[in-house]
Amino acid sequence: MDKRTEISAFGEFGLIRPLTEKIELKNPGTIKGIGDDAAVLDYKEKQILVTTDLLLEGIHFDLTYVPLKHLGYKSAVVNFSDVYAMNGRPKQITISIGISKRFSVENLEELYSGLQLACDIYGVDMVGGDTSASLTGLTISITCLGEADKDQIVYRSGAKDTDLICVSGDLGAAYMGLQLLEREKKIFKGEADFNPDFGGKEYLLERQLKPEARKDIIELLAENGIKPTAMIDISDGLSSDLLHISRESNAGCQVYEDRIPIDFQTASMAEQFNMNLITAAMNGGEDYELLFTVPLTDHDKVSAIKGIRVIGHITKPELGNFLIGRDGGEVELKAQGWNSLAN
Repeated sequence: MDKRTEISAFGEFGLIRPLTEKIELKNPGTIKGIGDDAAVLDYKEKQILVTTDLLLEGIHFDLTYVPLKHLGYKSAVVNFSDVYAMNGRPKQITISIGISKRFSVENLEELYSGLQLACDIYGVDMVGGDTSASLTGLTISITCLGEADKDQIVYRSGAKDTDLICVSGDLGAAYMGLQLLEREKKIFKGEADFNPDFGGKEYLLERQLKPEARKDIIELLAENGIKPTAMIDISDGLSSDLLHISRESNAGCQVYEDRIPIDFQTASMAEQFNMNLITAAMNGGEDYELLFTVPLTDHDKVSAIKGIRVIGHITKPELGNFLIGRDGGEVELKAQGWNSLAN
């Protein structure tokens, strides 16, 4: 039988030590991390970037099929992604959790092992947080601090007419991974002896359970002397996030269906579910790819970078926001990505 240590055996302050005692600081800007009333950071001439995410059990994740270590990793990475979307570099995070009595110390160690793995891979320091009892399951709140040179920060509001619209990676896989997990969960409820069918669909599961922030794309853009005019990470779906850029930049856009990058496993899974593939790619969300615009003069440079696809262009605001189909027909873009407040 697996070891189970009740959280009450430690208490709040006693719990912090075993969860954080192995943390090593990586960034010279982190003067003091966990262990005092506040962390101490020194950013000197850099601009500070701050982002926060709140994740609630039953709303943002389902522990029926999400391992705690994966949940910890994903919770950190989605915050790193927000900082990269500003053309910055994540440096520190604080983690606050609300926990009910059904969780053990060993459960929290699994969660923290995922958080620490993400921090190790991306070179980020864990510098503080809080823990509290919860009556409603598991709650995770993460604040990430990053830095960027003042002249390198990219906002959503800088896109201009004729700018190229670019996206990294491929789209729709995380959404199809979620559909697969939900399908197997429904089958599991009706069977005592159940083995989920995930063969050949590993990529979809990884995109949903263990996404990555596109640090590599930010580095490649910098190496090639490209500074985006506007940028956002794709968390709510391509349609919704394109509209964020259009609205903030007072612009319109046209993207082309045949230019949307989609993985083979995503296409195969959409066919099995009898779903419209382009709808999944445009509205699925949780891809955490980078959506950005660059001047038309950067076309050759950006097109030569592996992992980036030019999918359309920015237009004047009065021309609206449209997806151009393979047949040349136009479909107006609508914000149809996931909305937790609508559930």
